[in-house]
Amino acid sequence: MIKHKISPERIFMISALLVNAGNYFYNVLLGRVLGPEKFADAAIMITFLLVLSFIAMTFQLVTAKFSVIFEDIPQKAFISNTYRNAFIVGLILAITIISFSSDLYFFFKTSSSSMFVVFGIGIPFYFLMSVNRGVFQGKKELTSLSVTYQLEMISRLLITFGLLYFLEIESSLIIAFGIFFSFIFGLIPFKIKKISFSNTFKLKKLQTKMVYNFFIITAFYELTQIIINNSDILLVKHYFEAYEAGLYASLALIGRVVYFIAWMFVMLLLPTVVQLHKEGKPTVHILLKYVSYISILSVVIIFSCFFFPNTIIALLFGNEYLMISPLLWKYSLATGLFAVSNIFVYYFLSLDKYIPVILSCLFGILQVVLVILFHESLDQIVQMQIFAMISLLLVQISFFFFKNSKQPGQKNI
Repeated sequence: MIKHKISPERIFMISALLVNAGNYFYNVLLGRVLGPEKFADAAIMITFLLVLSFIAMTFQLVTAKFSVIFEDIPQKAFISNTYRNAFIVGLILAITIISFSSDLYFFFKTSSSSMFVVFGIGIPFYFLMSVNRGVFQGKKELTSLSVTYQLEMISRLLITFGLLYFLEIESSLIIAFGIFFSFIFGLIPFKIKKISFSNTFKLKKLQTKMVYNFFIITAFYELTQIIINNSDILLVKHYFEAYEAGLYASLALIGRVVYFIAWMFVMLLLPTVVQLHKEGKPTVHILLKYVSYISILSVVIIFSCFFFPNTIIALLFGNEYLMISPLLWKYSLATGLFAVSNIFVYYFLSLDKYIPVILSCLFGILQVVLVILFHESLDQIVQMQIFAMISLLLVQISFFFFKNSKQPGQKNI
């Protein structure tokens, strides 16, 4: 009865909210349970996981797009090839991280090198999981897509804190095991019978070129996302003392709520736009719908952070972090602007228009340069991000109107 009353899109959005809430709870609880010193190792693992997710997202988005464009035998061949290529890339990354685990141990001053070994072993499974999700996303099997995200989040949460409770070993190693097993559970449901790693059918040259072009530009944009999402934390750690860097890390974790929630709209946006564009139907209304959703969500979060900063910070991290509360709404504003800009970028990516990706990269570099030049205080660093993200959003909107004005007789860009 519930299945008939609630659409798959709404099920996925509700699921995405729960997944983000669960991941947030996981990060905050680790901070409270482990304490600042041990949480530093956990933060390294979480950062590695975040970077890995951006890399693997390239495979997911490529799979989602071309699962819609290709049909029948070409579609099956494409999916099989993508699984194989993703597994190979994951294996190369795994071998690299495992080989340099001792160097990573010394560079990041962690409690052990074993955490990187365990994490590395799980990487190929994560890439398979991402392609699997891309298939569900492209075919709009949103219930199955929701299940993979839920199982990854729930298994990581339960296994990590279960092991922390029952085992007396290094917490960093336990966190690595929790992440590893969450990759395995995240593969469910996995239709392995439909996958052939030895598929002999080859795509046409034009089809292969389309895939490679989209893959390269998407990988380039995901690299941009890594820079924008992580450069500020790394630079703050470089320019400020450990206490202030810790305060800023908590600020970033809270302020990025809107960005991570926005991902559920990206998951719905891309296959919908690709399918409508393939059928020659208008797509602008889809963009405007999701831009309005993210904008409303951003405004709610920003106002909440403006009026109730002390309450939010005290509930999540404790009273010792309250001195960062005046910056909370400002950081939320910066991430909200970036989240809305992202919707424009992924919309144009769906239509094979790549200039917004280049624009995003340029303003990501601008953000890094501004922080390097102006970092007298944490407040100034946040101000630089707001300036860069306002500029980025204005440029993306301008590009949208420019493309729309060039084709006044068409409803579709």
